[in-house]
Amino acid sequence: MLQSAYYESDLAAFCQASENEVLGELTAQHHFALENQQRHAWQQQISILKASLIGVAAGRIYFEFAIPRMGKRADVVVLIAGVVFVIEFKVGSATFDQAALEQVHDYALDLKNFHKGSHNATILPILVATNAAHQTLPGYCWAADRVAKPVCATPSNLFDVITAALAQTSTFPLDHSQWSHSGYQPTPTIVEAAQALYRNHDVSEIARSGADAENLGRTTDRINELIENAKESNRKVICFVTGVPGAGKTLAGLNIATTRVLGHADEHAVFLSGNGPLVDVLREALARDQAARDKVPKKDAARKVSGFVQNIHHFRDEALRDPKAPVERVVVFDEAQRAWNRDQATKFMQQKRGHADFDMSEPAFLVGVMDRHESWCVIVCLIGGGQEINTGEGGLAEWLDVMGQKFKHWDVHVSSRLDDPDYIWDTETSAALKKVFAFKDEALHLGVSMRSFRAESLSEFVGHVIENRPCDARIAYEKIVNRYPIQLTRDLNTARQWLRGKARGSERYGLVASSGAYRLRPEGIFMKSQIDAPVWFLNDRADVRSSYYLEEVASEFDVQGLELDWTGVCWDADYRFEGGGWKHYSFRGTKWQRSNAPEKQLFLKNAYRVILTRARQGMVIFVPRGSNADPTRPCAYYDSTFDYLLSCGIPELATHSPL
Repeated sequence: MLQSAYYESDLAAFCQASENEVLGELTAQHHFALENQQRHAWQQQISILKASLIGVAAGRIYFEFAIPRMGKRADVVVLIAGVVFVIEFKVGSATFDQAALEQVHDYALDLKNFHKGSHNATILPILVATNAAHQTLPGYCWAADRVAKPVCATPSNLFDVITAALAQTSTFPLDHSQWSHSGYQPTPTIVEAAQALYRNHDVSEIARSGADAENLGRTTDRINELIENAKESNRKVICFVTGVPGAGKTLAGLNIATTRVLGHADEHAVFLSGNGPLVDVLREALARDQAARDKVPKKDAARKVSGFVQNIHHFRDEALRDPKAPVERVVVFDEAQRAWNRDQATKFMQQKRGHADFDMSEPAFLVGVMDRHESWCVIVCLIGGGQEINTGEGGLAEWLDVMGQKFKHWDVHVSSRLDDPDYIWDTETSAALKKVFAFKDEALHLGVSMRSFRAESLSEFVGHVIENRPCDARIAYEKIVNRYPIQLTRDLNTARQWLRGKARGSERYGLVASSGAYRLRPEGIFMKSQIDAPVWFLNDRADVRSSYYLEEVASEFDVQGLELDWTGVCWDADYRFEGGGWKHYSFRGTKWQRSNAPEKQLFLKNAYRVILTRARQGMVIFVPRGSNADPTRPCAYYDSTFDYLLSCGIPELATHSPL
């Protein structure tokens, strides 16, 4: 586990201690080669804080306080009365740059959201630029959750900044010991989780746990147990892990892969996904992070990362080139329900890859590749409910069918929820499951959304909305309304302003829509224009291509498996509420056409399920007004959908003036 702080002490004892005593303890806990720049920074911080806190009331101070979700440490946290002061220093700086203000704000928000002892605390983030000119006493802007906007301070006025804040607050004093040991239960984004796991952090450091949630650790422990049993008994094993959207399936898969890579190098475990944007974003994020930490060229870091996270199609192509058993013994397939069926895989391989004799589904081929091993191997399939969104995605039926027909010598372990309607949505899949002898295991199901840390009932609410259960949706909405805001608007600029106003620190926001939302074009939304996923998800506010600019809009294919803090969901007439139910359309040429095929209807419904479950903290839904002068988007196409969403309990935002 990460040590919570390098140094902690009562304020009185800290102020009386010598600089060398404090510095010695910080150095002893550092566990890395100590550079002169870091030693100098600590010396400056100690000197400034001793001078600024000597006249302050009793409290406690923490140097290098761990923020596990972010994989970082706040310079200093000080507890005085009922206020948590998060202090970040820019030693030698004469300016207060925006990136540093965002960083200290992020630390404060992270404590508020994920550190149990800070849930009800008042938190003030402070940025100290040690060479800045003296600042006048700042104004304090406290949000509803009592986390203030960051304030700027200098060594000369830090004491005044702290005492003025204390004078403004009237909270109960915090018990320092209880606060320190209250526990940190972060809910990382999948990018943050991948970075932390790749740095060899334990999953318990970056993911929350508790009696109110299905335990992610239980699932990963069970899979590790199955792997060890396979090795000992020389068996081939496949297991199917299910989970609601955002429940941590991908996190579980990454945890398995990193655990086996770091602790069992001979297994050559790999994380595979057919989700191109997810693979691209994870690879880019891991490469950037490693390059920054290890001070190596990004291309070198990217080369190493590419062996750990792979596109499933590249794995397939290599297996076609080399008929031997692959080096990998443990393979994690993310979003396995999206693997191609026989028709799609055969068509692609024959037409695009020139393999005229290829004639099998993707699951049949992939299991066949692993079956080349003479001894043991393990396949972990991560299955999302209601996640099939594209033609040719075979769903669970393809996997079950191939295991029942061709690979009966394999041991099959399945989630005890595998026969739920979210996973078994047709008679074909149901029949395939009955033909497979499988061990059912409750530990292979992740039942609670972790993405929406404010609203574990979000997936339930979204399910009711898209299944035309408005009464149930209203009941589910009442469970989340105080923690997870959802708003409706007919004005896109209002949606943009709401997103910008809600996000704090570096919280990420962006616009999403279904890939078939072609008649949002009059609103300036061009769904035929492809985003660059790593840039959209990872670059900062200065990049016009990033999600922050609210110009480029991501589709369900871009965002599946990924997430943002806040989303603007743009709703077109492809999934249209009319005549008391949902109707499915696709825009062809110059008009809408009904989609009557059950498969296409399912894909469209799931597309909206995906875009409605991408936000961790809240969302605004934009439904255009349409125009009766345009036969492709008359008002009636949109009004009925808007009215239905209102009936689900979602309130309407007041319209802002144009930007």
